[in-house]
Amino acid sequence: MHTAICDRLGMEFPIFAFSHCRDVVCAVSQAGGFGVLGALGFSAEELEVELNWIDSHVGDRPYGVDVVMPNPPEAKPQSDPAKFEEHLAGMIPPGHREFVRRLLQEHSVPELPVGERARELVGWVESTARSHVQRALVHPKVRLIASALGTPPAEVISEVQESGRLVAALCGSAKHALSHHAAGVDLIIAQGHEGGAHTGEVGSVVLWPEVIKAVSPTPVLAAGGIGTGQQIAAALALGAEGVWTGSLWLLVEEADLQPAQQASYLRAGTGDTIRSRSFTGKPNRMLRNAWTAAWDAEDAPTPLGMPLQYMVTSDAVLRTSRYASRSQDVAFNAGGQVLGLVDEVRSTRDVIYTLVEEYFEATERLQKLAP
Repeated sequence: MHTAICDRLGMEFPIFAFSHCRDVVCAVSQAGGFGVLGALGFSAEELEVELNWIDSHVGDRPYGVDVVMPNPPEAKPQSDPAKFEEHLAGMIPPGHREFVRRLLQEHSVPELPVGERARELVGWVESTARSHVQRALVHPKVRLIASALGTPPAEVISEVQESGRLVAALCGSAKHALSHHAAGVDLIIAQGHEGGAHTGEVGSVVLWPEVIKAVSPTPVLAAGGIGTGQQIAAALALGAEGVWTGSLWLLVEEADLQPAQQASYLRAGTGDTIRSRSFTGKPNRMLRNAWTAAWDAEDAPTPLGMPLQYMVTSDAVLRTSRYASRSQDVAFNAGGQVLGLVDEVRSTRDVIYTLVEEYFEATERLQKLAP
């Protein structure tokens, strides 16, 4: 299991693992894969702390950083950050905040401690994403910058590439893949409908070969619903250079999740997720619960676009995370359909080695079928 992208990035297996947890990122890279830290929830200063920690624990292994660069005009701040946030807040109908307040109250989710307030814009605007990139480029072990939403600005692509690093971008359709390709992105991640978090409408097995054909010879990583070595073999057979995984790493020993949240993921079957705009404003696959049902009701407000919807829901995200054992029925638990294939919590290293073992078992089986 070794492709050209392994040589370009200095890893053993073409298994990329997205996680917001620095311990998982380290463990994946140390096991021969490629850990990618999601920067969305951090300020630039907080991200620096996380990267310093990874640098000191990952050894000589490479890793990456994933940023969110929203494209709508609302996500592009003016010169004064305070006035910008105030401007955005003025665009939010009062009924949206009241709807969230009532929903949390109905489900007895505790309030935050006095004086504490959720950060409504952290990570969701282009200026923050640019500061994330600037911080990441100071760290030599960071070998990849990935854009989770949309094609990165041309100057960002140039800056990353001129530093000797690669730029990746996720997509859910061939149209978006072609936009990445035209912009000169080094690596395109095609994420199918089954994947966790922000996903498109096309299933993985259809999307992967469509994107690979559209952007050739730019390498493509297959994403969406991957949880076994057999699926990795299928992705490589379809022409992918590697795989991009996410939901798997919610259920490893190193994951920084509260027990109640991890238990929700363990209970989930393949049919227990739903794509909903109710937390971020864009279609996001998450566990189905009372929150998603409430936003689907006829009398519910229509979710706003990004980043406005998260400004409405950030308080709910923080409170349900802080009080996970008392709020799982309205919690934001992003995850893909592959969660239904995972029934235990294991070490990251064990998961990586199992994926590799299963991959070789699958390829050996196929070889035996050849005449």
